[in-house]
Amino acid sequence: MEPIIELKNVTKKFGGITALDNASLHVDKGEVVGLIGDNGAGKSTLIKTLVGVHKPDNGDIIIKGQKVNNWNTKKAREAKIETVFQDRALTPQQSIVWNIFMGKELRHPFGFIKVKEQIDEANKIIREIGFTSKLIDANSPVGNLSGGERQGVAIARAIYNDADLIVLDEPTTALSLIETQKVFDFVNNVKAKGRSVLFIGHNIFHVFDISDRFIILDRGHVVHKLDKNDVKTPEELIKVMKDTVTGGKS
Repeated sequence: MEPIIELKNVTKKFGGITALDNASLHVDKGEVVGLIGDNGAGKSTLIKTLVGVHKPDNGDIIIKGQKVNNWNTKKAREAKIETVFQDRALTPQQSIVWNIFMGKELRHPFGFIKVKEQIDEANKIIREIGFTSKLIDANSPVGNLSGGERQGVAIARAIYNDADLIVLDEPTTALSLIETQKVFDFVNNVKAKGRSVLFIGHNIFHVFDISDRFIILDRGHVVHKLDKNDVKTPEELIKVMKDTVTGGKS
């Protein structure tokens, strides 16, 4: 299977600090990849490089088998890569439909917004990813939603933007177990439609539960690439991380 995106031997430096050091990874179609590592491991730099905020100093970005030169955010979006950062960039006082379409409204030839079409499309997307409550529809204010539901709106916006790969940055931070499960349901529904997710998290138990594969970063290096079959429990994954970082020392 040809990866949606591949980073090959990517290095990124900031002054005398090497944030990424010959890092290589790939994401295939229809999978959830968990990216984990301690603070300072290079996760933020890797994400920002992946989505075109940072241009690599060395190494290659390959999109569906084709090397891309002068990688930037425009090219990342053209490659159908969307990011949901921790703050989700939502406007709570506005409706779900407004948040999904803001800046990319459907318009008639004379510029008027296609209100009904937007509402219908927003309702279709939120049902597709797993909003089941009849109390929530396209016109519901985002400010009335729970944390997990707001994460779902941000994911819905990425789907409207036709994302093949959605990067979720710490999507379950500060969420309860019930709200975390809502996020998992959204992610699984996205995967079922053939889209991919790069799931970044500090909570190893959350990352383990939702991911098909794991990439472990340590001080800018990709030190492990593991399938779920390689580690049977979150505790085994934690042990791999600990042994990598400490060199096996307690």
